[in-house]
Amino acid sequence: MSTPFYVSPQQAMADRAEYARKGIARGRSVVVLQYTDGIVFVAENPSRALHKVSEIYDRIAFAAVGKYNEFENLRIGGVRYADLRGYTYDREDVTARGLANVYAQTLGTIFSSAAEKPYEVELIVAEVGAGPEDDQIYRLPHDGSIVDEHGSVAVGGNSDQISTYLDQRHRDAMSLGEALGLAVESLSRDNNGGERSLTAEQLEVAVLDRNRPQERKFKRVLGSQLTRLLEEHGPASSSGSESGGKDTDSDADSTD
Repeated sequence: MSTPFYVSPQQAMADRAEYARKGIARGRSVVVLQYTDGIVFVAENPSRALHKVSEIYDRIAFAAVGKYNEFENLRIGGVRYADLRGYTYDREDVTARGLANVYAQTLGTIFSSAAEKPYEVELIVAEVGAGPEDDQIYRLPHDGSIVDEHGSVAVGGNSDQISTYLDQRHRDAMSLGEALGLAVESLSRDNNGGERSLTAEQLEVAVLDRNRPQERKFKRVLGSQLTRLLEEHGPASSSGSESGGKDTDSDADSTD
């Protein structure tokens, strides 16, 4: 009888983490920023059917990068959790912190289980408050840890470079147009320091607007409104070439 090949637990977990990180890095980035009237989500996503940014509940939204089928399952589970908790108790009992804890438990269990591969996803859960100081943004990496973010956060793709760029330029009390312009400018930068040109058709933009009169604060920014905001506040035209290839998210195993 042959002796089974031994891999230390530390090495096994490191390999699983590296596997998940590589899958997440292949996806296009998502940027989330606070602005005066709420929180804006900006994703590089040419698909109009497969969303990276979605509403979860009244004041809560969800953004993700990685494998679409995996984070879509998590999104659906989050909606069911929020609906059940809001119906059973009270709508005020549904919070981004509670939802982030649920996602953390799920991701952590999957990551530590040897029976299945880790999820190749990174999530952002955000809740808009009565004022900027009450806003909540949580980033959840593949291993189920929770990172409390403030101001701005980027996930997927070259997120480290984008986060550094945002940290240097994001400021409090930005208007929606200014925050959108900064987000697009950060997404337009490539790994070599050059810039691409991103159009409204290549972007998915949504906001949690604290000033909306209805309880549901989530709203997508589409069409002429998005084009106008980009024209007024978007990054200056660069001499860099536009991305030539068109990446599609046609199947359930595609990486966003």
